[in-house]
Amino acid sequence: MKKFLAAVIAASISITLAIGTPAKGYVTDTTIPASGGCPQPDRWNLSVASPLTRQWSISLPGPLTLFTSASSGPAQLDEIEKTISDSFSAWSGVTGTTFNSAAHPGNLAPVVRVGPANSCTDDAENNIDGVNTICLNQSSMGFTSGVLAFTRVITANAPGVSVGSGAPAAFAGQILDADTLVRNDGQSSFATSTALATPQAAGAYDLESILIHEIGHWFGFDHSAVWRAIMFPFAPSPGQYLGARPTLSAPDGPLADDDRTGIRTLYPDPGDTINVGSIRGQVLPANPFALASLPATSPGRAVTGIFGAHVVAVDATTGSVIAGTLAGWSCTASSFPPQFDGSFDIERLPVTHTYTIYAEPLDGLATAGDFSNALGDSCSSSATPHCVAPAVNTNFNPRNH
Repeated sequence: MKKFLAAVIAASISITLAIGTPAKGYVTDTTIPASGGCPQPDRWNLSVASPLTRQWSISLPGPLTLFTSASSGPAQLDEIEKTISDSFSAWSGVTGTTFNSAAHPGNLAPVVRVGPANSCTDDAENNIDGVNTICLNQSSMGFTSGVLAFTRVITANAPGVSVGSGAPAAFAGQILDADTLVRNDGQSSFATSTALATPQAAGAYDLESILIHEIGHWFGFDHSAVWRAIMFPFAPSPGQYLGARPTLSAPDGPLADDDRTGIRTLYPDPGDTINVGSIRGQVLPANPFALASLPATSPGRAVTGIFGAHVVAVDATTGSVIAGTLAGWSCTASSFPPQFDGSFDIERLPVTHTYTIYAEPLDGLATAGDFSNALGDSCSSSATPHCVAPAVNTNFNPRNH
């Protein structure tokens, strides 16, 4: 969900469930500026002078639902912290981004420890502190049925907004605060990567896979409809994990190409000369009269294209999915509010590939409800002129081009 606090801050909650301009090369969350205009992608204002701060609460309230190889004490904390650090390393190991720790050292501050158990709370209004925190073994009203973890992201909808001791935002959509809460209900259990293979952790979820997914929400991503992507809305089954474990040679091993394209899109490295391709187009019905019965979503804004189609760029040689995004709308400063014309724009594609483009409805394991932020954020009831996003269209057959 997304809501405005004091008319200047937006809070969004993204979740991981327990089951085995238009978006550019990924599905990102956006914020509509308070002054009106097109939705802006949510992202950090990253620099060495203002690195991304990271901390985690070492308070582990019982009953303990986290399995580690070390039973207690400093060794246990070191093991948990390594899992957290490796989760960040998966994202900072992607080349072609300003988050890459090798090409841009200093953009990520060291992971530090804090003591209070309430470093993360379930009340966004009382925890907007500008400090980015991971809290384990948490109880919260946000843990509805099936939710293993959730991330709360606070963004500015105007320049100059600040929270806590943080610097004022430079642009609308700038992320100001991110907190991740991992569930503790005595039913779901988690395990570090070293403990996951032990008999006692056979029924546990992989903490590293969960955290890599939630950290993706920290960076501004919504979910992905690509099954192999770490940002797919559903967690791997207990005892399993996605991708390969991070190594020195492949720190981004747990990610899929779709995940890598996503972070390159939000945080592109200006020196990257490989991942600079783009594919733009529209998803339109074969029969234009199929949309004639749909109501206009705002004055002068008829629905002229398929809204909410999943568009996938596939390597024509290997069949690998390189990127997926959601089609549906376009927006420019001179054409606000958005036009629901089925537009899509896949950016930061490797130019070394040949692509086939597929469009498919969101009627599989991942449905429109898993993308409520991304699909609903194209409009705002507080923006002028007002618009309303249309219903997601799933009444079409997959096509390739």
